[in-house]
Formats: sequence, C-alpha cells, structure tokens
Amino acid sequence: MPETEDISRLEPYRLEPLIVEPRDIVLRAAKLSKTYTTGRGQLDLFRDLDLEVHAGEMVAIVGESGVGKSSLLHLLAALDRPTSGEVWCGESKLSEFTPSQAAEFRNRDVGYVWQFHYLLPEFTAAENVAMPLLARGDSRRTAIHQAIKWLSEVGLADRAEHRSGELSGGEQQRVSLARALVTEPKLLLADEPTGDLDGKTADIVFDLIQNLHKAHGLASVLVTHNLEFAARCDRMLRLRDGRLAPSI
Repeated sequence: MPETEDISRLEPYRLEPLIVEPRDIVLRAAKLSKTYTTGRGQLDLFRDLDLEVHAGEMVAIVGESGVGKSSLLHLLAALDRPTSGEVWCGESKLSEFTPSQAAEFRNRDVGYVWQFHYLLPEFTAAENVAMPLLARGDSRRTAIHQAIKWLSEVGLADRAEHRSGELSGGEQQRVSLARALVTEPKLLLADEPTGDLDGKTADIVFDLIQNLHKAHGLASVLVTHNLEFAARCDRMLRLRDGRLAPSI
C-alpha cells in the first residue's frame, strides 16, 4: 500500500496564481473521430468530438472505463493521430506534425502526467526531473538547476538525491509532476494522476496539481474517476457515445 503523505510538508510551497487572459484558447479539437480495426470489425471510439480549453482553465473528463478517455489524451498530446478531424494547440495543427515535430511539441508545450510515475529507478529524483531538458540538449548543470527548482515547487527539494525506490508513492507522483512541468509547458494533461494513491495522499497530490495549474496559468485537462476531484475543476465533461458533454 502507498505510504500516506505528511500534508504539512506541502504548505510552504503554495504559490500565488498568475493573471492570465481566460478566453485565450490553448487547445481545440474539432470534429474529432478515431476508428480502430479489431477482430470484431471497426470500433468508432470518437465521433465528431469537439473540445476547447482556455488558458487558466482546468477541465475534468470523466466516463466509464473503456470509453476512450486515455485515447483522447493521446490525441491531444500528439501521441496518436485522429482518423478525421483536427487538434490545434495555439496556432499549431497537430495532425500536420512529422514524428520529430510531434516529439518537439510534447517536449516544449505539453506536460503529461500518467497514473504510474514511470521514474527511472537508477537515477535520482533530480535526474529524473531533468530528463526532458537533457533530451532537448540543455547542459546537465542547467537541467539539474531547473529540476531542483521544480522539486522545491512540489515540496521535495530535500529529496532531490533520493532514487525512486527511496520515495513513497505520493512522493514519486510529485516527482513525475515536477518532470512534466520542468519544460514550463502551457498545457498539462493528466491521466488518472491520483489513481494509484490512497485517499489522503491523493488529496495532497490533487491539491498540488491545482496550485501549480493556477500559479503557472496552465490549460489543464484531467482524466479521473474521482468525481469529487472532477467537481473541483472549472468544468466537468463526460465522455459517452464518442462525444463530450457537460456533466452536472
């Protein structure tokens, strides 16, 4: 079982929000469709799905298991291509990217948090956080400096030299959040980021995501089964029958 976090450790790291223009559209999906071929024929996962996410807005996506929530995030992050329709991030049309352009886009503009932390066990927390910066060619000195800054923002500056096996489940996920944001993206995508954590630790990690979202003026899309967390977002959308609709 994951260890329970000491909530007092995060309190010194609460940040003040930036002032952003709330109507600037950061992410837009239009008439999005995705079809997969299976042994039983074609599966139409999305049909004419539309979505807009503005700067400073946190949108929660909920729905039954298997409806395609994770697959939708993959399309929004240019990890996959739609069968039809378009995804835009700012002025960039993701479907026109080459594989190398898509990789550069993800490194520059997208912070992605998975349900599992995917930390490399042979490296320290600081080295794990620094990986995206090293991948784009930053010097080790610069990358580690930025990594420690972001570890401070998630309340883990004193754990910078610890390897993942020496961290609790909540600390591991906080390291993965720092890694997602170390490139200072404008878009945060989170796929069940608290799904592997116990109740109190999940609350801490979700609070931290909200604080960082506000402090850095992000546009954030959060997939979650936790309706309490979803209700705390600016909007909650339900994915059903291939489309998104407001969920009350």
